[in-house]
Amino acid sequence: MSLFTFDTCTVVAEIGINHNGSIDLALEMIRAAHRVGCDAVKFQKRTVDVVYSAEELARPRVSPLGETNGDLKRGLEFGRTEYERIAALCAELGIVWYASPWDEASVDFLVALDVPYLKIASASVTDRGLLVHAARSGVPLLISTGMCDLKIVEAAVETIEAAGGEIACLYHCTSTYPALPEEINLAGISTLRERFPHLKIGYSGHEEGILPSILSIAFGAVSVERHFTLDRAMWGSDQAASIDAGQMKEMIEGIRLAEKLRGNGVIDIYGRERPIMEKLRRKDTLASS
Repeated sequence: MSLFTFDTCTVVAEIGINHNGSIDLALEMIRAAHRVGCDAVKFQKRTVDVVYSAEELARPRVSPLGETNGDLKRGLEFGRTEYERIAALCAELGIVWYASPWDEASVDFLVALDVPYLKIASASVTDRGLLVHAARSGVPLLISTGMCDLKIVEAAVETIEAAGGEIACLYHCTSTYPALPEEINLAGISTLRERFPHLKIGYSGHEEGILPSILSIAFGAVSVERHFTLDRAMWGSDQAASIDAGQMKEMIEGIRLAEKLRGNGVIDIYGRERPIMEKLRRKDTLASS
């Protein structure tokens, strides 16, 4: 059964690298995401020496994990043992987990863990080799479209589908952190729905606050993904563009209300309108004229 449907918006907590390399913090974040009503949690997986050059890894960068960029990148990565603990907790709680692979070896790593989805990050959308490898894995794909124009999105979708891949959800996204109101362009959801009528369209947000994420439902988003943290003041490059558990809970409540407000589009007389109609309408001669 697909997690992504047209009936109910799927809410994904993007834990990403906000765990700062701590499996205990990652597990605590999963519990918090489940507690406030998220449907899934997402991580990121990289083969560090493939994704980054030796020069990039050697660059000085002081962090809680070391003195170089390489210390940071390696310290943020989880291995099989950590992901098995993540999988076990998610199975216990009944929440879905998956990750964004940034290279082909990471695709294979995640497939071996039997993930239900692979998420292609906006930064990877133009990596044809990665798209094809992920498509041929047989695992349904989720695609973010930040830093893309429509031609790039069309090329990515065509590449994946030509390789036999299934796109479970295509996410409208703006890759600024945080995104300004004039950069969010929620109407882009409608554009993607019109261009790809066979695909489900979601929204991956990096804005401050939660209003755009809730409003995305009115444009037809079937999923909302937001970066998630336990404390926006924690160390980490993605913390400031994340929302905490209280905001996530409020956002989910807003999304569920927005789903009701959107309705089904059928224009009809509601049952609760009929007594008012009988009381207020003086004449009913329109149909007979």
